[in-house]
Amino acid sequence: MLRHNKLPMAEEYSHSNSLSGGDMSSDSSVITEVHSLKELLDRITGREFRASLPAEESGLAEALPFPFLALVGQREMKTALILALINPSIGGVLLIGPRGTGKTTAVRSLVDLLPKVPRSLCYYGCTPEDIEAGGIDAVCPDCARKFAQGEELVKLDSARLVELPLNARLEDVVGGMDERAAIHDRVRLKRGLLTQADRNILYVDEVNLLGGEVVDALLDAAAQGTYTVRRGPISATYWSRLILIGSMNPEEGTLRPQIQDRFGLRVVVRGLSDVGERLEAYQRVRSYLENRRRTVAGFQVETEIARAELQAARNLMHHVTLPEAVAKSGLELINHLKIDSLRAEITLFEAARAYAAADARSSVAHQDLEEVALMALRLRRSEFITNYFDHQQSEDDEIIQAQKLLFHPNE
Repeated sequence: MLRHNKLPMAEEYSHSNSLSGGDMSSDSSVITEVHSLKELLDRITGREFRASLPAEESGLAEALPFPFLALVGQREMKTALILALINPSIGGVLLIGPRGTGKTTAVRSLVDLLPKVPRSLCYYGCTPEDIEAGGIDAVCPDCARKFAQGEELVKLDSARLVELPLNARLEDVVGGMDERAAIHDRVRLKRGLLTQADRNILYVDEVNLLGGEVVDALLDAAAQGTYTVRRGPISATYWSRLILIGSMNPEEGTLRPQIQDRFGLRVVVRGLSDVGERLEAYQRVRSYLENRRRTVAGFQVETEIARAELQAARNLMHHVTLPEAVAKSGLELINHLKIDSLRAEITLFEAARAYAAADARSSVAHQDLEEVALMALRLRRSEFITNYFDHQQSEDDEIIQAQKLLFHPNE
């Protein structure tokens, strides 16, 4: 069985000095080992926070999102997001819950956990894969020259979080005519947000409020990994290998069934019910608002461990198998729940494989199905469809009975 390397875990901090800035040198450090990403998440979720840097600020604006591992509680939401990063085949995540429950904060905090990805050096986003798929004419003249001279068209860069604004137009999302191409005496299409999100996370907040054509375009592109833009006689096909994450507040409107079905995992995000957890969440937010760098540094070691473990889990995904007995159990569960969509088992099994990888195992167990079943199978049934099929079955039975009476009266 393939295993992750054992990684040392950071100090476990005392909460008493978390915001006081007092002397912490007398605190005893407890160094333990982490054997998997799942173990890290389970243990850090309950850890109390202690700030570790002085309160001075540099005065420089920095992109320092709230640490993912500093989020209090919300185990299901954090697990779903991590599973989507480990295995994009899950189909993304939909977060459903009221305002102020940390949905957007959790998504934005994922940036620090993502590995480096190939990034185009060209304004037009040209990559070697474009040449492999469409030949040298598929890239701009500058990239064609670089390719011929053996120069690199891409570089390794940190993955990004691309956010889709509510006022985005279809042309902003998929792309349109690009006047800048005139400098090459060519007419080209300008790439949209979907192409910018290639190999990145595409986050759609309040996805239930987006225009229908925009949502349809991004869901199709996310499912296929590519999309084609046509403007008159000109057309181009772009990569859109992205991890799609959406969030919504059901108070502000429902999501169309065909859109909801395209999200793999569905997480119901509720507010924290434990008084101690709510107080701890407040303390962490207060510390973050007072000094972001200090708070981020307090979870830096765990963040680095999590990033390494996540990459190890991604690498392990290619070796994770689904035993037939476990698969049959999952299908029996889906049939028992009378779920029609075939995406149910795809999401269930791919999420279970990712969960096994997060636990450093190369084979899916029944327990993995139990851990991900709620996220993978909830909100997949339709009362309307159920009633429709029941009515249709009554009509079918009536037709069959009429056939017997008229065509086979002696039987």
